[in-house]
Amino acid sequence: MEYLDFELPIKELQEQLEKCQLIGEESDVDVTQTCKKIEKKLVETKKEIYKNLTAWQRVQLSRHPDRPYTKDHINALCGDSFLELHGDRNVKDDKAMIGGLGKIGDQTYMFIGQQKGYNTKTRQYRNFGMSNPEGYRKALRLMKSAEKFGIPVVTLIDTPGAYPGLEAEERGQGEAIARNILEMSRLKVPIITIVIGEGASGGALGIGVGDRVLMLENAWYSVISPENCSSILWRSWDQKEQAAEALKLTASDAKKLKVVDSIIKEPLGGAHSDREATFLAVKKAIEENYAELKNLSPKELVDNRMEKYLDMGVFKG
Repeated sequence: MEYLDFELPIKELQEQLEKCQLIGEESDVDVTQTCKKIEKKLVETKKEIYKNLTAWQRVQLSRHPDRPYTKDHINALCGDSFLELHGDRNVKDDKAMIGGLGKIGDQTYMFIGQQKGYNTKTRQYRNFGMSNPEGYRKALRLMKSAEKFGIPVVTLIDTPGAYPGLEAEERGQGEAIARNILEMSRLKVPIITIVIGEGASGGALGIGVGDRVLMLENAWYSVISPENCSSILWRSWDQKEQAAEALKLTASDAKKLKVVDSIIKEPLGGAHSDREATFLAVKKAIEENYAELKNLSPKELVDNRMEKYLDMGVFKG
C-alpha cells in the first residue's frame, strides 16, 4: 500500500506490527502482548490523524492511487449484471466517461461516471478522467434512454475537470455541459449523484444535477482545484493548501453550504483502506435514497429538483 506524507506514522507502526508478527511466527518467543500494544497504538494513531485532516489532506486522499474508481464501484454494486453502453451516436466513444445498465438487487439503474486509469497506459486511454464533449453527449443519451424506460439514474463523479483542449472547445465543450445541466434538471426519473473522488468544475456539473447529491467523506467538490486556484491568485502552486481551505471544498463544507444533501462515511483510513466497506456504504446510500424518490411522480421529481437548485446560494438585496 502507498502512504501519503501525513500517513507516515501509520506506515511505521504497520511495519513494526508486521515485524513483530514475523518474529512470533519464526521463533518460540511469545510476542502476543507486544503485538496487541502496537495494534492498539496503530488504531489510536489512525483515529488521531483522520479526525483532524485538513482540506488539502482530504484532496490528497481523494487522489490516492488505491482509491476505488467508478468501474470499481459499478462492478462491486452490480457484479455481472452491468452492461456497458458506448458512443454518443455523433463523434465517438469517450473512454473517460462510462455508462450502462446494472442491477442492485432487483432494481435496474443507469450508471454513468468518469473513469480514471490505474497506470500510465490506462490513464492516457481514459484521458485522466477528463471527458470531451462526446462524453457528456454520451451521458445525456444514456440518461434520455433511462427516462424513456423509467429507469433511475446514478451518476458517479470523479474528475479533475472537463478536458480543456482545443479540439474539445471546437466540438462544443461548454454547450455540451450546459445542455446536460438543462436536461438533467428536467429529467423525469430519479437521479442520484455521488461524488466519489474529485469533483472539479463544469466537468463534475455535467453529470452532477440530481434529486440527491451525496459525497464520500474524503471527496472534494469545487469550481476549481486548489493547485489551479493557487496558480491564478499567487502565480504558483505553493499556496495550494491555503487555497484548499479557502475554497470550502470538503464534504462537510459542501453539506453546510447545502451543495450536497448528505455525506457517506468512509472506513477509518479512507476508501482505499477498506474497499468492501466503502462499496457497502455506497450501496446502502443508493438504496435508501431511491426508496425515498421512487414513489414521487415525474412532475414532483422535476419540481422538487428545480426548487432545490433555485434555493442554493445567498442573495443580498
